[in-house]
Amino acid sequence: MTIDTTSKLHSFEAKPNKTLFTLAIPVLFSLIAEPLTGLVDTGFVASLGQEPLASLGIGTMVFSSIFWVFGFLGIGTQTEVSHALGKGDLKRASSLCWLAVAISIVLGCVLALCVLPLLGYIAGIMGGEAEVHSLAVEYMKYRLIGAPAILVTLSCFGSLRGYQDMRTPLYVAVGMNLINVVLDWSFVFGHGPFPALGVGGAALASSISQWIGAFWAVIVVRQKYGFDTGFSLSDAKRLFSIGGDMFVRTGGVCFFLLLCTRFATKAGADSGAAHQAIRQFFVFLALFLDAFAISGQSLVGYFIGSANKMMARKVAVLVCQWSFATGVLLSIAMYFGQEPVGWLLVPEEAAAVFAPAWLAVTFLQPINALSFATDGIHLGTGDFHYLRNAMLIAVGVSSAMLVTVDYFQPEHMLLWIWVIAGVWTSLRALLGMIRIWPRIGQGPLSISK
Repeated sequence: MTIDTTSKLHSFEAKPNKTLFTLAIPVLFSLIAEPLTGLVDTGFVASLGQEPLASLGIGTMVFSSIFWVFGFLGIGTQTEVSHALGKGDLKRASSLCWLAVAISIVLGCVLALCVLPLLGYIAGIMGGEAEVHSLAVEYMKYRLIGAPAILVTLSCFGSLRGYQDMRTPLYVAVGMNLINVVLDWSFVFGHGPFPALGVGGAALASSISQWIGAFWAVIVVRQKYGFDTGFSLSDAKRLFSIGGDMFVRTGGVCFFLLLCTRFATKAGADSGAAHQAIRQFFVFLALFLDAFAISGQSLVGYFIGSANKMMARKVAVLVCQWSFATGVLLSIAMYFGQEPVGWLLVPEEAAAVFAPAWLAVTFLQPINALSFATDGIHLGTGDFHYLRNAMLIAVGVSSAMLVTVDYFQPEHMLLWIWVIAGVWTSLRALLGMIRIWPRIGQGPLSISK
């Protein structure tokens, strides 16, 4: 915690920059832990051949999409806990943690039971055939074992970040992923007393490590913040209301990114290959920008809860400033990193279409950073309806532009796609900023004269 329990003075009020970075750095490393482990998983399975690797790709894509939808359990819990903490209502803060855990267990079990009979159909839709199809089904069956654990961990991480405890999620994430790597080595290849399970072993390793992480996170929440099951129906309704807004918003993001991928692939194999490389790097950069957004969400939530809008606005200013500066640094790094990234990730025949699109993404980063920053700020205020509507506007305008450009099929199609992606993220940043400055509408950060 970063609060003086005697004076109720938050450390941000005395040392704003230090407090923000103290929160953001552990968040960054906890976010990086999972994709690094994913690379290790891929490396293990790749040694088994192309069919297991293709089935791993199907399984991870399906489960990433499914669990992304349930991200509201972490995001909503983080905001609600931070608000309760700001009000000094420690009893409600604790009860919200356990409400989220209870919902996670129920939803995780329902999800596993509902999806299990559909695995063959899902693998087929994703293009799996013959051996790839059967291996993808096997992988997803083992992953379903860990479904409740993943949702519980999401909820606990949201609770801990709502309490501004960013270090515990880091420790759990790193520990959980290290266990996953060891179990991968044991289950995939059959070392020690374990049989060789191949791609199914990679899924089983993930599920076991996720259950260990879930129990670890639950124990920490109970030890540090108590065990209060006195949650109310109104709190449950609030979380599901947040879930509805976030579902629509996440669906908009997925739709737009899928549309970009579709049109890039349609433009030719070279555009498809270059787009995949840029998209993967774009997602990786998001981890750096999300660290400030998540930290800002907790701080803004705390000060909104304590009815200190002036300090909440100060958090907003600082998060935007540091995010923009980070975006500038990322642009510089991308500008000088174009050649090595192209050499590592892009086939030679796709290099010509890669270069101009990469430059478009390079100069987009400061604006992209502001879109992440304002997302975090408005999540902290609990302004979920506005975020949903802003995303729908950005997706609607940008998707219409994509369809128009695809119709005319101009030269340098991939460049056009990423320019439109720039419009998409610029609209998000603009709509996020005007909700704060000059305070369009009666937003949560508006200060009455």
